[in-house]
Amino acid sequence: MSVTWNLWHGCQKISQGCKNCYVYRQDEKHGKDSSVVTKTANFNLPIKRKRDKSYKIPSGEIVYTCFTSDFFVEGADKWRKEAWEMIKTRSDLIFFIITKRIDRFTVELPEDWNDGYDNVVIASTVENQEMADYRIPILKKLPIKHKLITCAPLLEEINLTLYLDNTIEEVSAGGESGNEARECNYNWILNIRNQCIEKDIPFWFHQTGARLRKDGKLYRIKRPYQHSQARKANINYKTNHNF
Repeated sequence: MSVTWNLWHGCQKISQGCKNCYVYRQDEKHGKDSSVVTKTANFNLPIKRKRDKSYKIPSGEIVYTCFTSDFFVEGADKWRKEAWEMIKTRSDLIFFIITKRIDRFTVELPEDWNDGYDNVVIASTVENQEMADYRIPILKKLPIKHKLITCAPLLEEINLTLYLDNTIEEVSAGGESGNEARECNYNWILNIRNQCIEKDIPFWFHQTGARLRKDGKLYRIKRPYQHSQARKANINYKTNHNF
């Protein structure tokens, strides 16, 4: 089971992968300024309790953390220590964090972090070779127990060979969503998959994106089917994702 915990909202665009950010698209519909970082009403969700004093989020859940912002965004520095404290308190949950700011990981890091909390998974996103060569070396050097690479939105062919070893638990790849989505070439996906198989690293094709080029043809895929179509490709390696 899983739950989403958006403890703050808003972010600033910092690289090519941010160009068509879905948060900006959604906020624009409601006249909101996505660049302003604000704490949400769900900030303390992991430690909220029911009337019977049990936690609202039951033990064993995967908590997808900060999906309408970036956990390491500058505007949330003042709240991050408290967030880490809740994550530490709920050691019975797995907190899954995707970030484009792996270079800010140590800002407001808990004093007792040491070599990492067992219940925290960190995925660094890379959309092109430039970001792969910048972010992944940083990720690999950090004291994090569970490290993932997310190639999304995949904008070009990427060579990860130099970075794939037993410190990386999984690589995922996917295209970009939205009406203005840039093309993702299926061959780029297969190339990353092949690199992972060669190094025996689990691979997950998590999303086709809205525009997928395969065998010379451009497919337009509606948002509700982008995950299921990726799953139907049946190219995952050593993973068992069903979502």
